Amino acid sequence: MLWLYALGGAAWVLGFVALVPWLRALDAGATATSARRVLLSAYVMSVALTAAMFAWFGLAMGRYAQVDEAVGLGVLLLLAPIFQPQVLVFALVRHFARRRYGAVTGAWAGSAAWVATEWALPKLLGDTLGHGLYPSALLRQAGDLVGAAGLTLLLLWTHEAVLATWVAWARRAGGVRAVARPLALAVLVPLLLAGYGLTVPAERAGPANERLRLGLVQSNIVDYERLRRERGAGAVVREVLDTHYAMSYDAVERQKVQALLWSETVYPTTFGHPKSEAGAELDREILGIVDAAGVPLVFGTYDRDPDRDPDGSGGEYNAAAFVAPGTGLVGVYRKTRLFPFTEALPAWLGGPLEPLVRSGLPWAGAWRPGNGARVFPLRLADGREIPVLPLICLDDVDTGLAIDGARLGAMLILTMSNDSWFTEHPQGARLHLAVAAFRSIETRLPQFRVTSNGYSAVIDARGEVMAGTRMGERTLVVGELPVREPPRTLMVAWGDWVGRASAVFLLVLAAYAGGRAWRARAGAAGPAPASTAALPAQVAVLTPAVRFTAGALRALACGSLLWLAATVVAGEGALASNTLAQIRAFIALVLAPEAAARGLLWASRATLSLHAGLLVLARGTRRIELAVREVVGIRAWRLPIPGPGVSLTLASGSTWACALANVDATALQAALAAAHAPGPPGAPPTRLGKAAAAVPPASPAWAARYAQACLAPRGSRFLQHTLTKFVGLPFLLAIPAFRLHQHIAFGGGLGEWQLFGLAAYAKGFALWWAAWGIGVVMVAGALRSVIEAGTLAVVLWRPARALEVRQALERLGLAALYLGIPTWLALRFVGG
Repeated sequence: MLWLYALGGAAWVLGFVALVPWLRALDAGATATSARRVLLSAYVMSVALTAAMFAWFGLAMGRYAQVDEAVGLGVLLLLAPIFQPQVLVFALVRHFARRRYGAVTGAWAGSAAWVATEWALPKLLGDTLGHGLYPSALLRQAGDLVGAAGLTLLLLWTHEAVLATWVAWARRAGGVRAVARPLALAVLVPLLLAGYGLTVPAERAGPANERLRLGLVQSNIVDYERLRRERGAGAVVREVLDTHYAMSYDAVERQKVQALLWSETVYPTTFGHPKSEAGAELDREILGIVDAAGVPLVFGTYDRDPDRDPDGSGGEYNAAAFVAPGTGLVGVYRKTRLFPFTEALPAWLGGPLEPLVRSGLPWAGAWRPGNGARVFPLRLADGREIPVLPLICLDDVDTGLAIDGARLGAMLILTMSNDSWFTEHPQGARLHLAVAAFRSIETRLPQFRVTSNGYSAVIDARGEVMAGTRMGERTLVVGELPVREPPRTLMVAWGDWVGRASAVFLLVLAAYAGGRAWRARAGAAGPAPASTAALPAQVAVLTPAVRFTAGALRALACGSLLWLAATVVAGEGALASNTLAQIRAFIALVLAPEAAARGLLWASRATLSLHAGLLVLARGTRRIELAVREVVGIRAWRLPIPGPGVSLTLASGSTWACALANVDATALQAALAAAHAPGPPGAPPTRLGKAAAAVPPASPAWAARYAQACLAPRGSRFLQHTLTKFVGLPFLLAIPAFRLHQHIAFGGGLGEWQLFGLAAYAKGFALWWAAWGIGVVMVAGALRSVIEAGTLAVVLWRPARALEVRQALERLGLAALYLGIPTWLALRFVGG
């Protein structure tokens, strides 16, 4: 089934079931299956998957390395666990999660492990199961929300649902309902994908000034090395260029194209930085052809750094040159993602090992990588300048490059590739085309893709191939696509987020499992009841008006914080780049309303206690007393704003005029029930009287449990303290960032002080401190949203585990805040 799925076409439906037999075998006798057996099964599956879906790659690599194709295939299968590591991680994580937490959690954990591994360890070809859905025009459209990784996750969930259906049917237990539940989920996933695909509008042609007509030259001249040996380098260069000139002439004069695109490395030397007079002559020839044609040309070439590396010994770049008529060379893009070994040795094989490795691999390349996505203007004869994102060969398997280009303002993708080593194995070229098309789906950028011998294609923003070539033919492809400002997709806004989210889920699960294991080793029987609401306790006594006002202020502050964070992350508007605007907005929309809400709660504070049959609320000399016998019910707030709290139901059936905030409804009910309870046998009646009714459990139960979890201790008081989190941590983060800024902007750590004085230096640092403070608050707000949502989900799903899960989430949140932000900052420094 995997073999058929990889072939494409109508076999895309197998993507929902292909792994189910293996999963069934993996779970057979699960209680007796050891991790060693699971690992062995996963190893065999990694080999089987590689053989079924990527045998062509091993054969092609054997041919490229000039060894027997069978040797190349054998090496690939031997390295299958490295080539497809997600299979092993998936099987082990799923196995342990199922043993500890059951089939549902095991399914979620295993699926998350699969995509998290592919995110953390990018694969050589950038492949994932989701790419197999490309033949389905409807289902692939969800790629703009979740990317190919998200489609893989949905496919794996469907596998688990189909497996559960199979198991339920085989057991004949639970009746129709036991089979219908997982079957409904298995059917729901493709239906939801298809439903979303129907909502994506078809591409409209638009007016002429929003369309681009471009010619793709597929020369079908391959195996340059063999041709050089047979005919000589000069003759081959002449044939390649003359072929492209002739086909380009036809495109311009007869097809009236507005721009031309040639394939990767079609120009045989460094354009713009000639290494000889012959190279300079070829450069002038290209410029003359472009001037005569009157249309811009983008083509694959080589590049070097003549200033840093005048003799070229430091290595060259695989590049794309942008040439405009009358202007000449506009810019050069350098390929970012080089193919290991064939284009460059991996970094870990550099240094003293490099000469030894190159002696054994004489065909290994020595190109240097570029520095990421760049956007260039495509200047047309009608005066338009279209911002385009160039990608070269393996660049198009990197989702991040396409997303970065879309964020830089690109309106079109131009892809150049040399897939000649797929000549005998066109399945690889088809996969490359499908992966490249996903970059258009994820960013909604149309794409022109040219290769040396197939498959060249004109791809619209929905990923549809509007025009294309076959493998191994010389042809000119002319296509016309609408080019306009693209919609901002979720993938562009959040990046390739599914892999990161899956990794975070696994970290949460690991922290939860670690907490349970630690408590088990310590002999703990389980989490102790929360003590924060044990009486006496500090509460806030709120009238309806005060509660509404404080709640509205806090809701405004929280909503504004999330809006501000989303605006900054999206990079839109003045808030994204203007520190002073951020500070003003933060003070007005977040800090001021939160301070006002806290002020109201502080003014309403009181100590809640039980004394002589009375519920007493005291602050200083002021007291409010309520007879315990009058309290017959406790209602936990369904909407915990401005915080968790309760309303008291009186014996008369009315609700007490004041509500209590920051109260654990469960603990308060226990205290009141104890006060209602009669004394031991033979003892005189309590002061509440024999007829006193016991207080029933707080309702609704989920809200009471949620309040109990929210008010439980959050770990280290020092780390949770407001001053530590939002003053001390930003101060420590601002110091290295501000120092780096001083070096960049003023030439030294005290540069601004020396140039403009202490006041300017201090003001500058204060702005950095404030900016980092706002950033930390934003991160803390996002983490708090995740923690609260996770707590609520567990309260509704597994209420008995709400406290321990809450504590695990709190610890993970502190780790993300105090370790995650500094780690991110350090990585930024290293990357810079």
